[in-house]
Amino acid sequence: MNREAGWQLVTEYVKDAGLRRHMLSVEAAMRFYARKMGEDEERWGLIGLIHDFDWEIHPDLTQHPMDGAPILRARGADEEIIRVIFSHYTGGTGVEREKPIDFALLACDEITGLIVATALVRPDKNIRSVEVKSIQKKWKTPAFAAGVNRAHVEEVTADFSRACFGGGLQLWDHAGNVLEAMKGIAAELGLDGGAQT
Repeated sequence: MNREAGWQLVTEYVKDAGLRRHMLSVEAAMRFYARKMGEDEERWGLIGLIHDFDWEIHPDLTQHPMDGAPILRARGADEEIIRVIFSHYTGGTGVEREKPIDFALLACDEITGLIVATALVRPDKNIRSVEVKSIQKKWKTPAFAAGVNRAHVEEVTADFSRACFGGGLQLWDHAGNVLEAMKGIAAELGLDGGAQT
């Protein structure tokens, strides 16, 4: 499975613009970390792109991501791609995070929601004008982007930091990295100050 096939999968199964934006955001963040860590950028990006492809057809954690696996296999995804996707929900799949890509996927997943929400409340709705200090300020208001579990974000970022950076990656450095990655695809995310979705 390549990026083109991955995007075709997303457009077929994901109709919600917000969910597509999320998946593109995670793809960008995963590509950023693959470059930073000398890993396979295409593979890391693909996994970020497709990790939630089945959420609209399996919209609860008794099915997602497990019931998406047969579709992925039919589309040519290898078992390692499926294993990594399963590792982003260990509670349901029983697949523990073991490899750098596993820790990166979970660490990049939920934090993108806070960043998108921060961009969307700006008058210009342009992610390029968002700074980390804006995200930090919004973080302190639990009612803002209330669906983002702050404790979970802290926990998975700390796990990623320990597993891949010797404990040297702090939460706000991570947020800045993900923000930078997302700024690089601002137009694709619909967060470049143009027409909004």
